[in-house]
Amino acid sequence: MGFERLHHVQVLCPPGGEEQARAFYAGVLGLTELAKPAVLAARGGCWFRGGGWEIHVSPVSGFAPQQRAHPGVLVDDLDGLAATLEAAGRPVCWDPHFPGHRRFYSQDDHGNRLEFLEPVTE
Repeated sequence: MGFERLHHVQVLCPPGGEEQARAFYAGVLGLTELAKPAVLAARGGCWFRGGGWEIHVSPVSGFAPQQRAHPGVLVDDLDGLAATLEAAGRPVCWDPHFPGHRRFYSQDDHGNRLEFLEPVTE
């Protein structure tokens, strides 16, 4: 048995939070929204893909944002992404404590933590 790669990560949102998710994941990050299979679309939520990662946003009652658990996404222009997020009014919190990488944390529009990083090439 071997693992090939990560297929997707799931984050949660409050019921009715799909438009906020679209504004962030498609509007700010530029990911493409995917059509959900009909049986799953009936549950609500939305899926996005781009740049080698896929994220599924699912509504749940009693939603609370994940402020520690997070996907860690490798990017090829960390400074450019930070500038894009800041220009869109989204938080960027740099953290130097990951050996061999530069990284920062941000949040989606529901307050879920996201980590973006790039390897240090020296």
